[in-house]
Amino acid sequence: MDLSVFGVEVTDLAYDARAVTPGALFFCIPGKTADGHDFAAEAVDRGAVALVVERRLDDLDVPQLIVPSVRAAMGPAAADFFGRPSDTLEIAAVTGTNGKTTTAFLLHAILEAAGRRPALLTNIRRVVGGEERRIGLNTPEAIDLQRLLREMLESGDRSCAMEATSIGGAQGRLAGTRFRVLVFTNLTQDHLDFHGTMEAYFDAKRALFDQADAAVVNVDDAWGKRLASELPGAIAFSGGDELGAELRLRGRFNRENAAGAVAAARVLGIDPAAIRQGLESVAGVPGRFESVEAGQPFSVIVDYAHTPDSLDNVLRAARELGPGRLTVVFGAGGDRDREKRPLMGRIAVERADRAIVTTDNPRSEDPQAIAEEVAAGRLEIVVDRRAAIERALADAGAGDVVVIAGKGADTEMEIGGQFVPFDDRVVAREVLTSGVGSTEPPKSEGAGFAGAGSGE
Repeated sequence: MDLSVFGVEVTDLAYDARAVTPGALFFCIPGKTADGHDFAAEAVDRGAVALVVERRLDDLDVPQLIVPSVRAAMGPAAADFFGRPSDTLEIAAVTGTNGKTTTAFLLHAILEAAGRRPALLTNIRRVVGGEERRIGLNTPEAIDLQRLLREMLESGDRSCAMEATSIGGAQGRLAGTRFRVLVFTNLTQDHLDFHGTMEAYFDAKRALFDQADAAVVNVDDAWGKRLASELPGAIAFSGGDELGAELRLRGRFNRENAAGAVAAARVLGIDPAAIRQGLESVAGVPGRFESVEAGQPFSVIVDYAHTPDSLDNVLRAARELGPGRLTVVFGAGGDRDREKRPLMGRIAVERADRAIVTTDNPRSEDPQAIAEEVAAGRLEIVVDRRAAIERALADAGAGDVVVIAGKGADTEMEIGGQFVPFDDRVVAREVLTSGVGSTEPPKSEGAGFAGAGSGE
């Protein structure tokens, strides 16, 4: 977008009227619950000198550019306004349903070991110029993203490991961003409330590769095989690939994540010694198969698993941690893909000896109703998440494994529009230090519990 068309000097960009500074160009984005056009007057009062709109606002005497989609216009305009920072910044991005965060963490460690001075942009951690930043949307809005990328360059960063989401791409948040390499981890059922079908979900992922100089694709995944066949020059990887390092992260799914990071690092020309050093420096990723230790004689794992496939992978890996019973505490988010709820319940029945269905970010929905959709009459329900964790840990014996899934490193739970402090790791540690948990030998497998099974 040529900002000279407004005939005024534009000194900043904004899409939130509260963030407008004098001289800003304000983008009036229509949303699900609010329309930016309704806040245009406030933006002008705060100093906005021009507007990008989808319909003319006759009561406002400032230059207005009418476009078919304000969202579609905002990404390229932001990239141009901030000097197209991704043309200079070496961006290694990761897309896929599961594994994005862990793969980005591994890439960040490799880039750091290689002296590439990397930033990090994930849904649980942001690092710019070596300093922690407040987290927000997994993929920030276009203006926020381009501003962050510019700040990375100005603070001395020369590369960035980041997540690239399908929703962010479909909404134009990633428009104008160049990826030096883009990793595809997998595609499993999620976000169908937004995309509608798996085919549309795949298309949204596929479109991101139009912005990538190089594609690195997991061909252990069926959708990945298809993607690799559609992308000339795509570099395939598999969880069985030689890593050239001793991976400290557990589970086959983490071998796939690591293999993707290694393949991307090779595309970037990083020395094998730096790749090995980077991989071996990562002992864990917050909220991703993270162990909670308080001296208890059983294992407690907190993980972000919130899809059928990720829950399946985590429970398979957890089964290997101890000889006793495997218990899982999990739920499903409200106002999101409802089709996956009974699928997750079925996975829990098949993989765990005991499953407790509980609340997980119900948002505007009734937590009890969500839990019943997940349980489908087969599983125990304890709506209060803390009580569910307490019950699982209180019944755990020596050699058992308890998995608390769904929230990972999240520190809040969204209930009825309110954000309530809740961190599974903190709660589990509090419960464990209160003295719950048995030192008895493991009970007979599945005794007295709904959803008992061998896990195989």
